[in-house]
Amino acid sequence: MNAGKSTVLLQSSYNYRERGMNTMIYTSAIDDRYNIGKITSRIGLDCDAHIFKAGDNIYEEIDKEHRKNYLSCVLVDEAQFLTSQQVYQLSDIADNMNIPVICYGLRTDFQGNLFSGSQRLLALADEIKEIKTICHCGKKATMVIRQDANGKTIIDGKQISVGGNDKYISLCRLHWKKSVGR
Repeated sequence: MNAGKSTVLLQSSYNYRERGMNTMIYTSAIDDRYNIGKITSRIGLDCDAHIFKAGDNIYEEIDKEHRKNYLSCVLVDEAQFLTSQQVYQLSDIADNMNIPVICYGLRTDFQGNLFSGSQRLLALADEIKEIKTICHCGKKATMVIRQDANGKTIIDGKQISVGGNDKYISLCRLHWKKSVGR
């Protein structure tokens, strides 16, 4: 959270398009904060995107588009919400179609557990680059906590609850442990 993942994704797509290259951008149907099918950064940049949901065959969608309109890159926001099968499909796109695939997402949830999409990405990715943000103490933030409307830390609940700064805070591991009582 708050590391600028969506901003970096939008900038990457812009760089390709500025050079006359085509990109295909995806985001999760789960993320409805700014409208389904729109990637919006905290600094105000936005772009329409294709959506993915569980059960979608991303490989077939991208293959169909690539045959019509040569793609130079596929970019995926909210990649933690991909299914394991979809991550595998994205690896097939990189391997079989020779299209770079760049995914942006969170590694862990508010309880410190891996998202299934992130787990599969960590296993299959050729390269992993961390986009850093900081905790209120100034250390690198690697964890998030979920808070209720009164700012109280929530330690139980469903893994997925879409939200932004209104619901989540990025923390270093030490302050995450203190916040969740571990």
